Amino acid sequence: MEHVHLAAEEDDLYSGYNDYNPTFDSEELDNDAGFQQAVRTSHGRRPPMTAKFPGTAIGGRALGTSFGVESRFGSESRLLKSRMPMASSMGRPMTGAVQDGAARPMTAVRAAGYSSAMTRGSTFDPLGQSKGPAPPLEGKSEDTPDEKVKILEKKVNDLIEESCLAHGHGDLQLSLDRAKEAGRKERALVRQREQSGNADHINLDLTYSVLFNLATQYANNDMYAEALNTYQVIVKNKMFSNAGRLKVNMANIHFKQKNYPKAIKLYRMALDQISNSHKEMRIKIMQNIGVVFIRMGQYSDAITSFEHIMSESPNIKTGFNLILCYYAIGDRERMKKAFQKLICVPLGIDEEDKYIPPNDDTHANLVIEAIKNDKLHQMERERKALAEKFIMTSAKLIAPAIEATFAAGFDWCVDMVKSSQYVELANDLEINKAITYLRQRDFKQVGAVETLKTFEKKDSRVKSAAATNLSFLYFLEKDYDQADRYADLAMTADRYNPAALINKGNTVFVKKDYEKAAEFYKEALRNDSSCTEALYNLGLTYKRLGRLEESLDCFLKLHAILRNSAQVMWQLANLFEMLEDPHQAIEWLMQLITVTPTDPQVLAKLGELYDSEGDKSQAFQYYQESFRYFPSNIDVIEWLGAYYIDTQFCEKAIQYFERATLIQPTQVKWQLMVASCYRRSGNYQKALETYKDIHRKFPENIECLRFLVRLCTDMGMKEVQDYATKLKKVEKMKEIREQRVKSAREGSARGTRREGSASSEVDIKAVSHPEPKHSPLLDQGRDSGHSSHGTSAKGERLSAKMRALPGSNEPYEASSQRDIDASYVDPLGAPMERPKTAAKKRNEDDDFADEELGDDLLPE
Repeated sequence: MEHVHLAAEEDDLYSGYNDYNPTFDSEELDNDAGFQQAVRTSHGRRPPMTAKFPGTAIGGRALGTSFGVESRFGSESRLLKSRMPMASSMGRPMTGAVQDGAARPMTAVRAAGYSSAMTRGSTFDPLGQSKGPAPPLEGKSEDTPDEKVKILEKKVNDLIEESCLAHGHGDLQLSLDRAKEAGRKERALVRQREQSGNADHINLDLTYSVLFNLATQYANNDMYAEALNTYQVIVKNKMFSNAGRLKVNMANIHFKQKNYPKAIKLYRMALDQISNSHKEMRIKIMQNIGVVFIRMGQYSDAITSFEHIMSESPNIKTGFNLILCYYAIGDRERMKKAFQKLICVPLGIDEEDKYIPPNDDTHANLVIEAIKNDKLHQMERERKALAEKFIMTSAKLIAPAIEATFAAGFDWCVDMVKSSQYVELANDLEINKAITYLRQRDFKQVGAVETLKTFEKKDSRVKSAAATNLSFLYFLEKDYDQADRYADLAMTADRYNPAALINKGNTVFVKKDYEKAAEFYKEALRNDSSCTEALYNLGLTYKRLGRLEESLDCFLKLHAILRNSAQVMWQLANLFEMLEDPHQAIEWLMQLITVTPTDPQVLAKLGELYDSEGDKSQAFQYYQESFRYFPSNIDVIEWLGAYYIDTQFCEKAIQYFERATLIQPTQVKWQLMVASCYRRSGNYQKALETYKDIHRKFPENIECLRFLVRLCTDMGMKEVQDYATKLKKVEKMKEIREQRVKSAREGSARGTRREGSASSEVDIKAVSHPEPKHSPLLDQGRDSGHSSHGTSAKGERLSAKMRALPGSNEPYEASSQRDIDASYVDPLGAPMERPKTAAKKRNEDDDFADEELGDDLLPE
């Protein structure tokens, strides 16, 4: 009781908690004989009354309680003592003491977890984390047959997916390799199942997928034989359901191979194996059958297929093909009926009004803005554009055939279109009618002009198109005032119409207001940067203004767009020549002859450039090629003849000068050249006959008489005196004429400058009056064979002489030496300087290019 304190005597209610009864001192238990005996007996092996928690007062050791566990092994006095409830130092009952007949287990003296056992190595770990992480899950064994089968199936599926993805990316070879590898893996899978005794559980869907993908990749790689064999394996296997549909794919391969009878047979076999519930697929197969019949020329059988489709499920493409078949057999009435069916085919698309946003609903505006350019709307626009294309093509095709005249047929088509859902196409058909008149060269009252003038009061879009075409027509007719008027009208209706701006620029160009024309061309390019006509004409305008570098930039840009345009290459070569860069000019001309290898003007230009560079052999080659393709170019003939004279092959030059004589029979110089070549080659008899023939045609030609006198003298002929007398008379008459001309000029009020000019002409012509040795052109024959000195210089004088042969008494002297070019329109020469005229391009026909219907006879 010495440790018991009364509560009333202590002011501190919480004192004494660290004091404890020595009875509970666990360190003396090893020396307690009674406790040790209890541990060794069955009484000590009883389960504890409370759970063992680390750090508690009873963790793992039997402690004394108020029920007298300890008293069983001690004396009787101790038993009595232990059954007495112990009081705390504060005079209150001890924890675990019996109060009011109820008892509860005694708790620790100290706080939980803070016992003396902590100091001997045990840690506080209520969650058992000291044991470490949980052991990993036990993996499945891959050695079992089922696991091997599953792994192989996954590999096969992955290979099929890789093959499809490679095909989607355009790598056809990789897709085929993956398909082949998937086939090998699938066969290994089948063998694995057979070895494991599960042959009845073969995955038929996987086998079908592998074979189908392999056949498809064979077909994509144009390996048609292998593809057909693979499809045949699938079709013959009765275990594959609906495999007969693959005969459509086989028929498509035969169609590509142009084996049309086999294709039709397979299409019909596939059609027999497809039930009527698959209506859409049956329609597509029948459409393929009709296309094959068209390829075979069996239009009646094709009509049967197309008519059935139009009665069951009409569509635009089938209706167009049906019209083509009726046109091929020439059935007018059925063409009309088919056209009416075509314009009545429903497109299955929404109206454009759906995409017009209301002004008051913000949410609806956002939704419409989101769907305005989505994939669905793009598909609708494409479908509508395709339908309009088929209708326009059909109308242009059947218009001349369904009525007595083209105009009546087109009017019927326009009336039909106006009463259909394609009302807006009526104006386009009218414009196409005018364009057809243009192709028929009908520019008069009932033709293109009158048809286009009817659109002047229509809406702005149609009005602009019609005015653009009218401006184009008047420009071609060189009625530049009317062309300018309609160009202004087209610009007023649609200022952003590049074709109208180009036509306006062209009318200003012909008036030589190049700066203003350039502004219109620039504006057209700002509205449409891909307008090649505006860029070409702008380059020509800069060229006329002398701004060669800017012109060169325009044509280089145009060449990047039109890689194979002969006109653009010619302009580039011409600009480099003007910039004194002949090497670049030659490079562009060499590219040009790869596009137009038979153009004589390009070949002649190459010869001229090589001649200016001093490369006579290359110049001769290109001049010779030019003469081969166009043997009527006087400049080329003249150069070739001079080249052979310069190289001392006069007999070869004769054929070229004879050709020039045929082209210009009234030009005496070519006949004199022929006679001179005969004389220089030593054939004096032939030369004498030629001179006599020239004298009969041109009796007053002094050069001819001189050489007649000389030849007759050298050959000792009696006619020499007659020719000498005629020569004197002709020379005297010439002098009298010259004196009269000179006197008349001296008597005129402004004759000073003209007199000098006349005396110059007399001096030039006087070169021929002395002995013929002063004429290098006509005198080389005598000295040839005796001396080759000065041959090159004589050749140069020859070319200069041939290009400046005077003769005011000759018939065609007043005209230029290019009189022959009047009958030859050079595709790459002067006509190219004329600005291109842009017509309004609508429906691919307003550029006035001839259209081939061959591509439209069969759909894709």
